[in-house]
Amino acid sequence: MTDFPFDAVLFDCDGVLVDSEPITARVLTEMLNELGWAITFEEATRIFTGKAVRDELPLIQARTGVALAPEWFAQFRERRNGALDRELREIPGAPDAVRSLHQTLSGRIAVASGADRRKVELQLAKVGIAECFGERVFSGHEMPRSKPHPDVYLAAASALGVDPRRCAVVEDTVTGATAGVAAGATVFGYSPSANGHSSAEALREVGVAHVFTDMAQLPGLLAGWAAAR
Repeated sequence: MTDFPFDAVLFDCDGVLVDSEPITARVLTEMLNELGWAITFEEATRIFTGKAVRDELPLIQARTGVALAPEWFAQFRERRNGALDRELREIPGAPDAVRSLHQTLSGRIAVASGADRRKVELQLAKVGIAECFGERVFSGHEMPRSKPHPDVYLAAASALGVDPRRCAVVEDTVTGATAGVAAGATVFGYSPSANGHSSAEALREVGVAHVFTDMAQLPGLLAGWAAAR
């Protein structure tokens, strides 16, 4: 479609394509309790959703009094990935939206996640959309700075040969939306009623252009964006 208003679409992964945040938060809650931090699931969801656990290391060490070794993070990833492999489900409507936009844009879509690459690739394969992205998977762990900085979105746009200002970014958290806005993209905020997503109000406050609640709406929303403005 030559009149499609964006040159590429860049997706966050957790909470946008897959319903992974509750699973990750549960595993993290268990492991932090084992370290002596009596954090609840709700608190872990509020504090860590949209952020890399490694970026919260000072907070974890302050609350537990434990200097975490690389082995702890390796164990966390192992337990998390095992739970994701057993329990992960897609965000309703997300796989069809991805396939539609992949076709519309002749493959110019990418995943730009704050998570580690192994997690992202595991999740895309689990819900059957890995082939839509191929090598176009970008991890904040491999960038100089992760979200809320724009590095991972700038890297994805550059790899696609697209000006980030001509990209649509799909995010569900303030942290990720801040990164997309900083990259110069037009950010669309996914904010259903389920736990783990930032509120519509919070997303708008950081510059999200439009908030929507149903991933099935996304292809039509993007296609009609120029006319809607």
